Amino acid sequence: MNGASGGRSPQGAVGTSSPVHIQPEEMNEQQPISSGGSGAQSSQAAARASSPGDHRTIYWNGRDSNLKNVKFKGNSITTTKYSVVTFLPKCLFEQFRRAANLYFLMISILSSTPLSPATNPVSPISNVLPLSFVVFVSLVKEAWDDWNRLQHDKAINNSKVYLLRDRNWVSASWKELQVGDIVKVKQGELFPADLLFLASTDTNGFCYMETANLDGETNLKIRTALEKTRDCLTFEKASEFNGEVTCEHPNNSVYTFTGNLIIESQTVPLSSAQLLLRGCSLRNTEYITGAVIFSGHETKVKWGVMVNKVVEAPHLGSL
Repeated sequence: MNGASGGRSPQGAVGTSSPVHIQPEEMNEQQPISSGGSGAQSSQAAARASSPGDHRTIYWNGRDSNLKNVKFKGNSITTTKYSVVTFLPKCLFEQFRRAANLYFLMISILSSTPLSPATNPVSPISNVLPLSFVVFVSLVKEAWDDWNRLQHDKAINNSKVYLLRDRNWVSASWKELQVGDIVKVKQGELFPADLLFLASTDTNGFCYMETANLDGETNLKIRTALEKTRDCLTFEKASEFNGEVTCEHPNNSVYTFTGNLIIESQTVPLSSAQLLLRGCSLRNTEYITGAVIFSGHETKVKWGVMVNKVVEAPHLGSL
């Protein structure tokens, strides 16, 4: 995964054993929301973000404001294919879309009607029983697979993270998170949503993200907190953070991000250098604080799976 664009960007991959610290003066200047990243994908994302009305506004520490202005999706996800009501009709429809099953169904029906020749040596039951057995086994398999997906979803949705509530860190499940919430993630834990990186225990404001669950790479990616937010490490400082963000709408580009942070009457540009992706894990950093910017099925990894209509791997589809 690439970080912010530029020749000497700190977002390059580093080894897991000895992370490289890059001094702040080596950082390239980040571009505002109307600027594009590198490549055609970055240009398209920037064009979308700069279009009138093609952005959304998020208020940190302002759940009521976010819910009142825009109905953001919750952080709960589901990867199941069926419900109790739709299981039987959808499964039967899928089974008889197959040419072989449809053929034997028609043969079974014809052999049970007066259209069947009187000299037909094949009993109708000899057609019905094998077909029924095959369909029944397929239905059981589908039910078992969907049950496993349901249990996996429950485990992911009930995973715990520290959430800022009433000027204190409280343990909460992932499904309770909403856009605009501030969370604390410790080393080795997965990011529960797409987060705007606020602060870390690293003195230079860096953190290290492992994207093995996303792209299979074990090299760590560096992310950099803005100077304006680096003191939001404790719950006292995080509780006082009342910034506002205008950013692009959810999309499937995991390598780009454009937006602006408005804090203390100043506008600070955001880039992928400040984006922590759901399902990736924190490494070589004691803990970080971040603000939820995309949640649930609006996260970049889930949006990419939905838009591209790919077959979801268990480690990716349920993140």
